[in-house]
Amino acid sequence: MEKIGQPNPSDLLSQQVTGTRYFFLNLAPRRAAALTLVMGGREHCNPDYVISRRNFPFYVLEYVVAGRGAVKLDGQSHALRPGVVFVSAPTTRCEIHTDPRDTMEKYFLAVAGAEVPGRLRRCGVPVGRARQLAAHAEVTSVLEDLVREGQRSGALAQRICAALFELLLLKIEDTSTLAPHASEPAREAFLRCKALIDAGAEGLATLEEIARTAGVEASSVCRWFRRYQGTSPYQYLLRRKMNLAAEHLVENGGLVKEAAQRVGFADPYHFSRAFKSIHGVAPRDLLRYRHPA
Repeated sequence: MEKIGQPNPSDLLSQQVTGTRYFFLNLAPRRAAALTLVMGGREHCNPDYVISRRNFPFYVLEYVVAGRGAVKLDGQSHALRPGVVFVSAPTTRCEIHTDPRDTMEKYFLAVAGAEVPGRLRRCGVPVGRARQLAAHAEVTSVLEDLVREGQRSGALAQRICAALFELLLLKIEDTSTLAPHASEPAREAFLRCKALIDAGAEGLATLEEIARTAGVEASSVCRWFRRYQGTSPYQYLLRRKMNLAAEHLVENGGLVKEAAQRVGFADPYHFSRAFKSIHGVAPRDLLRYRHPA
């Protein structure tokens, strides 16, 4: 099979970084391959860090974990700060600068294959764009696992890293929150509402209660959840309630009506219907999965 010409690793890496941790999986991927993770790593930019590339063998996904800077992708400028992910193609005019007073730390992954642009677009990070992601710690954790596994020399390293890369893309798809700078307050308000539901789902019952607790308009809460979560606030609340109920039934057993009351349902029949709509089984059926005490 024809392969892409193997580049010299030293030509792919910046010399204006410190504290680097790199891995190399396949520097000569097949041209016909759908998607191949080539290499990656984590690096701390020096104060004079400047990247200006016009041609590069691979697609590059980069994720900022600390510090600040800026990137220009085909003439479009984007601010870089923790939680921002961006992607460049082999033909993208890419310029990256760090703030010398707050130097960046970032992960990068080089990827090759015909399916790369479509797969990145589906997960919400199209080539030539930058996005601010929520769940910063979760995304960072997957990237850290990728670097660690990539540095291992085991026979399964490539397959493990491929699985972790797919997990990363799914995590990005799940937590992407694209918003122009003018809409950043809306994103922050959404995250505040989401955190209220995560922490106090048992005591919330309606959209109006969510909005009142957050001190915002109910219509705004609906709009934010549709934009950033892809669902309604009530559906998100209901799923959170049913997860808590399932956790209670598996860990503690007891009567279904007790689990219903625990998450704010006065009618056990209504609770059972909601539970089955989320989990696909009735709450009484879940009790069989309990471990004996």
